[in-house]
Amino acid sequence: MNFATELKAWSKQVDDALDLYLPKAEEYPATIHEAMRYSVFAGGKRLRPVLVLAATQAVGGDVAKVMPVACALELIHTYSLVHDDLPAMDNDDFRRGRPTNHKVYGEAMAILVGDALLTHAFELIARSAEDYPADKVNTVTLEIAWAAGSRGLIGGQVVDMLSENKAITGEVMEYIHRHKTGALFRAAVRAGAILGGASEEELSCLTRYSEQMGLAFQIKDDLLDIEGDEAKIGKPVGSDLKNQKCTYPSLYGLEQARNMAQQAAEAACAELKIFGSRAEFLRSLVHFIISRDH
Repeated sequence: MNFATELKAWSKQVDDALDLYLPKAEEYPATIHEAMRYSVFAGGKRLRPVLVLAATQAVGGDVAKVMPVACALELIHTYSLVHDDLPAMDNDDFRRGRPTNHKVYGEAMAILVGDALLTHAFELIARSAEDYPADKVNTVTLEIAWAAGSRGLIGGQVVDMLSENKAITGEVMEYIHRHKTGALFRAAVRAGAILGGASEEELSCLTRYSEQMGLAFQIKDDLLDIEGDEAKIGKPVGSDLKNQKCTYPSLYGLEQARNMAQQAAEAACAELKIFGSRAEFLRSLVHFIISRDH
């Protein structure tokens, strides 16, 4: 398997599906639909939807059938970025090398874009009822709703905001990152596994994989905010420092943060032993995450 080729192919499939599932840019009222598409198709690695597909593949499920749920995870992720960039939040002017949504369409429209993307995500999840038993769709809906809400992504964002300009413990920082970033990774992997027909043992292993992989991703993100190339990461480096956020490098130092990322990556891969070659993509994804430069 060539990881880069497969990642590109799956990302293209996700993009094609998103283009199909989203309202066309010219559909009335055109401004909101154009603005939704502006952020959804602003680039990005599509890691969350690809994780849904890869988890489904690892347990022997039908990858094509799970695409609506995969795209729903990307819409939720994109909504969170649009809102995260707002002046009341991180006040960022650029995302992935382009002006952020509120800089192009205005703050009010950006808020509505986030609202619309989140709502549309659950419409896509509901569509999966055509292909899966109702109990599985209900379970996945609850998983994703929990991950996106105040016990997941929103909870992490709240604690992150309340922690600005404060000295926090490693436990609080881990809470922030496991919820603000890790919750959607966990939901993506679990959703793909559940719909793919995972056994209890397989689901447990993939859940632990997702948690360690998400931790490695976040630590690497923190490192890139210090060491990254602005031209590659698509936004100014040092935004965490500007917003006075506590990060793994600021709390533990660069070297220990790198070691922690590597340890989390190794722990993630260790959870994939029972899957053999079926999880080769998931293994390669972990190596990609900790070696990426953007």
